[in-house]
Amino acid sequence: MLTRRSWLVGSLCGSIAMPLVRYRGAFASDALDTPPNVVAPRSLDSQVAEEIRRDIRDRIGEGELSGCVLLVGDSRGPLMHEAFGFAALEPRPVPATLDTLFDLASLTKPLATAMSIMLLVEQRAIELASPAARHLADFGQAGKETVTIEQLLTHVSGLTADNALSDYLEGPEVAWDRIDALPLLDPPGARFRYSDVGFLVLGRIVEQVSGVRLDRFAAERFYEPLGMIDTGFVPDAERRRRAITTEQRDGNWIRGDVHDPRAHALGGVAGHAGLFATARDLARMAEALLGGGLREGVRVLAPETVALMTADRTVPGEQIRSLGWDKRSGFSSNRGESFTDRAFGHGGFTGTSFWVDPGCDRYVIFLGNRLHPDGRGNVNRLAGRIGTAVGRSATAKPN
Repeated sequence: MLTRRSWLVGSLCGSIAMPLVRYRGAFASDALDTPPNVVAPRSLDSQVAEEIRRDIRDRIGEGELSGCVLLVGDSRGPLMHEAFGFAALEPRPVPATLDTLFDLASLTKPLATAMSIMLLVEQRAIELASPAARHLADFGQAGKETVTIEQLLTHVSGLTADNALSDYLEGPEVAWDRIDALPLLDPPGARFRYSDVGFLVLGRIVEQVSGVRLDRFAAERFYEPLGMIDTGFVPDAERRRRAITTEQRDGNWIRGDVHDPRAHALGGVAGHAGLFATARDLARMAEALLGGGLREGVRVLAPETVALMTADRTVPGEQIRSLGWDKRSGFSSNRGESFTDRAFGHGGFTGTSFWVDPGCDRYVIFLGNRLHPDGRGNVNRLAGRIGTAVGRSATAKPN
């Protein structure tokens, strides 16, 4: 198998070079036919956009990712929407396009699980300060009786980051039994430890309280109302064909199936990973969050709920998180340095990031494929530089 770097250098620079796909404009259906080099009436500053393009192309050439889709916008809509490189190199090259579907990995945490929890809080079905064991009685053992929903959302529950993969290999029922039996590593609230297990528990709380599986709850309350037609868990056959290829599992390339092994063992629907989406869909969510839960007359959360969810919460280690979102922490290298203090976002293991800054009315959605084909790419700092350029441009002059 060719390495990512050797394949890309040949394909981007040699006789078989394939063009980078790009588009700048709005979501209007006729805008999708706009020639790729025509600048839409509303667009990102041209010098900033070209700086971003060069950086992305350089990183693709260096093998840090096979390709990506970038979407930058504000509360009125997209300002830059472009695709670069390849959704797959193996077993054959597939160019990335604007409708490429990405495995969002840990973006599932805020965009599915935490938002669902916050809607249930808004509906007064649960309380942030209540113990998780109030809703999941079996979870309240081995010292976990007092762990609260808020502590799970801010990763200060005391739970391990991940329990053994072998705990998941005998089916979901056994997996949940073993999660319920896990002891705490620290007293609740004593330490910030980013925990997939904590969000698995939160996803299960959504299902227990609502009576609906997490994927269906999030789709009905958020994705379908906002017109996010490609967002969901366990993509169907058509969407799988548009999905990125990540690594190999059991000798086969993973395409349209969740990369995370624990989510995979649970059937593809889990509170910590498993969500798929396009950049275009995620822009609708970003605009709703900039609008305090409202986009084009459709409200998915009350403004007070969005404000509560995205407010600063200082966790041990003087790191700043919010309810399901990152703000400024050891996981924030994909955050733009020029963003305001109101910015919130998150990243995903596959190379994805999603940041919204109400302070400068901007969002940056970077969906990169860093794992293909060799699992060794790194895009967090690239995403951070893009955010920095966007934030700097937003505060430099009016759009």
